[in-house]
Amino acid sequence: MPTSLLHQGYEARFDHRLPEARDLFTRALAKARASHHTEHLVQSLIALGKTERDLKNLGAAHLYYQEAAALYRKLDDPLKLAHTIRHLGDILQDQGLFHLAEPHYVEALALYRAHPEAPPLDLANAIRGYAVLKTQTFQKKEALALWHRARDLYHGLDLAEGAAEADGYIAQLTRS
Repeated sequence: MPTSLLHQGYEARFDHRLPEARDLFTRALAKARASHHTEHLVQSLIALGKTERDLKNLGAAHLYYQEAAALYRKLDDPLKLAHTIRHLGDILQDQGLFHLAEPHYVEALALYRAHPEAPPLDLANAIRGYAVLKTQTFQKKEALALWHRARDLYHGLDLAEGAAEADGYIAQLTRS
């Protein structure tokens, strides 16, 4: 059953046994494909994407997340889609493909802002990713606005680490 393999895979990933996690998630993916169970399929794709990202295999991670996003579009699940495409943006940004990453952040933010039940942490993390992109591409004005919004959200969630990171970027951008 894919859910048992997924559970075992997450335990292995949590314990930093990444090759074992990859193997378990790959087996879960194969079973999900064979059973045509879409939710298990998406869960397996995302689990593999996370693990490949942990292993610094960003190309493979991108492909898994891309397939998961396509499935979420068909399932009409805007919050899961937003979360998935935000990760696609992060992966592309990690690869230095800023021009390809930006549309993912823009879409994720639009989906979060349009949904009344969007988790504030997910919104904050999407804004953070977009702020990093704007900082790395020297778009100071846009970066500052995004960092201020992310900081406010992190403060509201009582997440000192996120707020401190935003404050650091704000200070850096204000000085430059």
